[in-house]
Amino acid sequence: MKNTVYLLTPPFTQLNTPYPATAYIKGFFNTKGVSSFQSDLGLEVTLELFSEQGLNALFAFAEENNKPLSENATRIKLMKNDYISTINSVVHFLQGKNPTMAYLIAKRDFLPEAARFAQIDDLNWAFGSMGIQDKAKHLATMYLEDLADFIKEAVDEHFGFSRYAEKLGRSANSFDELYESLQQPLTFIDTLLVKIFEERLRAVKPHLVAISVPFPGNLYSAFRCAQWVRKFHPDIKVAMGGGFANTELRSVSDKRVFDFFHFITLDDGEAPLENLVLYIENNKPKEELKRTFLFEDGSIQYINNPAVRDYKQGEVGTPDYSELLLDRYISAIEVVNPMHRLWSDGRWNKLTMAHGCYWGKCTFCDISLDYIKLYEPVAASLLCDRMEQLIQQTGQNGFHFVDEAAPPALMRAMAIEILKRNLTVTWWTNIRFEKSFTRDLCLLLKASGCIAVSGGLEVASDRLLELIQKGITVSQVASVNRNFTDAGIMVHAYLMYGFPTQTEQETIDSLEMVRQLFKAGVMQSAFWHLFTMTAHSPVGMEPEKYKVTKQTDVIGSFANNDIQHNDPTGADHEQFSFGLKKSLFNFMQGIGLDDPLNKWFEFKVPKTKVAPDYIVNALKEELLPFRPAAKVIWTGKLVNVNVFTQSKKGNSREMASLQFHTRKKLHEVSVPLPQGEWLATLLPRLSIKNEVILTLADIKADYEKTGLEDFELFWDNKPISQLYKLGLYAL
Repeated sequence: MKNTVYLLTPPFTQLNTPYPATAYIKGFFNTKGVSSFQSDLGLEVTLELFSEQGLNALFAFAEENNKPLSENATRIKLMKNDYISTINSVVHFLQGKNPTMAYLIAKRDFLPEAARFAQIDDLNWAFGSMGIQDKAKHLATMYLEDLADFIKEAVDEHFGFSRYAEKLGRSANSFDELYESLQQPLTFIDTLLVKIFEERLRAVKPHLVAISVPFPGNLYSAFRCAQWVRKFHPDIKVAMGGGFANTELRSVSDKRVFDFFHFITLDDGEAPLENLVLYIENNKPKEELKRTFLFEDGSIQYINNPAVRDYKQGEVGTPDYSELLLDRYISAIEVVNPMHRLWSDGRWNKLTMAHGCYWGKCTFCDISLDYIKLYEPVAASLLCDRMEQLIQQTGQNGFHFVDEAAPPALMRAMAIEILKRNLTVTWWTNIRFEKSFTRDLCLLLKASGCIAVSGGLEVASDRLLELIQKGITVSQVASVNRNFTDAGIMVHAYLMYGFPTQTEQETIDSLEMVRQLFKAGVMQSAFWHLFTMTAHSPVGMEPEKYKVTKQTDVIGSFANNDIQHNDPTGADHEQFSFGLKKSLFNFMQGIGLDDPLNKWFEFKVPKTKVAPDYIVNALKEELLPFRPAAKVIWTGKLVNVNVFTQSKKGNSREMASLQFHTRKKLHEVSVPLPQGEWLATLLPRLSIKNEVILTLADIKADYEKTGLEDFELFWDNKPISQLYKLGLYAL
């Protein structure tokens, strides 16, 4: 079969689930009748390497190289037979194919152990006596990490499971270092890569090889693939797209790049690739290309025909994961953290609720680029159609929505649609911690299958959050996190240090806010990263506005995004790195939450100025205002209404006991009989299955129409106000 386009992701991105870019494009090509084939070469190289045959070749190569080795690498080399004899069993176990291996692995006398095992956490604390599968996954992951350490030291210094030769791609203003590496003989890993790549090329016979480069960590291998095509398949065209090109290569001017790639496309790939295919097949002139670099007549040309429109999100089709080796991905547990494992454990179908960011104001973010700037949501019904198609295709009902920030209104609509269709799904996404996430919305999201959210708290300082234009406050984040946590949805926060003008005092105060959030139990996971100035962010475009200066104004000939800068009014941010990360590691395990903050640093730091009860006060129960426009839905089960007489101090009145079933037990709510009869007729009208959704104003009018009085007093009284626990949500 002749395939027009071969879509590939080069090594390495992640091992537990496919990076979705090629599946998105393949799904789009399906709507256009363009034949395509896709593969994840990162997974395929990993499976080739971490096999009995692969390790035999690896250790033989290391013997031949005969590099001087550390004590740890020497130990691994001496245990090579133990690694070779166990590797197939370990990989099969991590692919979910041999679960009973967990009992053998967890005993700690089956796998060879090297330096990584000295760093593992308290396994009893993490997994208890019954978490055998997870404990074994963690141990098996450490076993693979030991082998990765050996590969880096003895065979290929660039190797990494989720990134390869990353330093060659990160902040590579000049192409020189990467170009020089590409002139060297193939490494051991390169040899595995081109062997598999050549097999695919011969089978697929494409007109165009389209390589997705989302990260610096797969840039080098992308160039190796392109180099192979140019040398051995000169009749095939090769193009690069993806996140790295979109952010880093917008001003590429080094002609040598086009010794490897014929084309580089920017931003959304659907329209550029469609027109590129037509151009290659001589069905369109060069002038109709969309956001495409090419080398012609001795110079780099950028062609972006404004008449060629981009496709709406409703037109791009459903991602297509066919041809990817879905049953061979490897689930790992690298760190004992329930949120971090979502990135490395389990197969997730990737989807997007909305293109771009509905907020689009954060000053550290690349908000000038189309992938952030152009906001376009997908209808909830179409999202659920795509989810159903992917479940049917992949057999997996887990979804990771990879939005910049999922819109709360669309999350609500999607959750309602999921419940209407009785879809059984598990999903998680990235959000902004904004006040729209009320108690009831969080409960609705949980009912639809949401298990976790991640969002940017960034610098936990109200002054800096305002400077960032984040549109949130720390106390607001605390309240939102409480709503998610109480609903049973895990919360992960992205934390930032080193934002322009941030002082030592603000860094310590930010850490104190984080400590209090963990102590209050409203945040389960977080990660600190150092601020990086980028060329396409407001800070990068107007540094003087943020009181920082660029170290150089020279524009490189290759990658241009990260900018080195000076912050004359801020702290020495680098020195805080270890202490911030060490404290957070302990906070996530519930350790050191009452210790003074200076414990985490090896130098003198200022005392925090944040009140010790700041977060506790922010979390005090706020009164939910009566919102007439709030939409009210009912997802619960009313099973019976019993009438009884209540006697108290010689007075009696007829009461209604409404009985509700949840999956755990039977609940009873007692109210005066007239209100009980009205409520029993109201709840079916509020069913989530209904097309018309009533508002609180509608419900109040209906209540008063029956002659009943004091609606707000009745509605806010304890029996009714507690119905949210049974599925009554005001949204």
